[in-house]
Amino acid sequence: RPRQGPSRQRARWTPRVPAAAQRQQRRAMTERGYRIAADVNKEGWEKSQFPMLCETCLGDNPYVRMQKEDYGVECKICVRPFTIFRWKAGTQGRYKATVVCQSCARMKNVCQTCLFDLEYGLPVQVRDKFLEEQGAEKMSLTASKVGRDYQLQEAAKKGDDELPYGKVGAHPMLKRLARMTPYYKRNEARICSFYVKGACNRGQDCPFRHELPQGGELANQKLRDRFHGENDPLARKILRRADEEMTLQPPEDRSITTLYVGGLPQGTKDKDVRDQFYVFGELRSIKMVPKQSCAFVTFRDRETAEEAASRLYRILEINGKRANLTWGRPQASASASA
Repeated sequence: RPRQGPSRQRARWTPRVPAAAQRQQRRAMTERGYRIAADVNKEGWEKSQFPMLCETCLGDNPYVRMQKEDYGVECKICVRPFTIFRWKAGTQGRYKATVVCQSCARMKNVCQTCLFDLEYGLPVQVRDKFLEEQGAEKMSLTASKVGRDYQLQEAAKKGDDELPYGKVGAHPMLKRLARMTPYYKRNEARICSFYVKGACNRGQDCPFRHELPQGGELANQKLRDRFHGENDPLARKILRRADEEMTLQPPEDRSITTLYVGGLPQGTKDKDVRDQFYVFGELRSIKMVPKQSCAFVTFRDRETAEEAASRLYRILEINGKRANLTWGRPQASASASA
């Protein structure tokens, strides 16, 4: 019976190679192409120092502390890694983070987090609709990844001067719908899913809101639809509100060509009112009523009066003060009826 135990094998002696010789061998292998490169190809990846954000997403706290990670996440649009930023949006807001890269955000001139327009604070679909009426070109990204990457590279080479934003006059409806002040309600904490199920035991210590979701058309919002400006339920709601509340409907009587301008500041002269209306067409008369701080502007024809009403409604400013604009009646017919 053979003897059990550890087998005794004769150890092989390996000569020790000096460190200098090892470096020389590695250098020779690299020059001949034998070494496999382990570095990641980062061509096309985006690295930035500060995000493109709107005032609402930054929050009401003037001192913001941000967390930054280079190539920390992929862009939701172009699927390329970019520098992600995370911060607490205000004293009562939740933690927010960037979701798209700066290249995509610059193409649409939107915030990297909420994807709202940086100039008007509106969804992309609303902004593009009225800018196209002004003659501006709509910027859109192709569906294929290769074409999208090429388009972003060409846009980066040309710079912001080639983008259509800010080159045409603002549409009157954009001025009415624009949100010029921060809307911090968007930074509130999200609804607690455990509370909805009736299983949250944190009480007042829960960082999420204890409310029931209301549902409706705004419950199904998609990030890609918001970015591309297609099938956005919030944009449809704003456009519906613009048609119902932000449009001055003309009277049925086609003979009425008079507009009533109220809320004029003290010392307003005939020339100040004329400068705002003469660009739309020929004026028949302007009657100033200083005691009532108002004026009656009468046009030659109905078409010019309708254009002036649609262009200046809710955005008319005279001597730095917002004035009210509505349809009026000719003074002659009013005095005759009296």
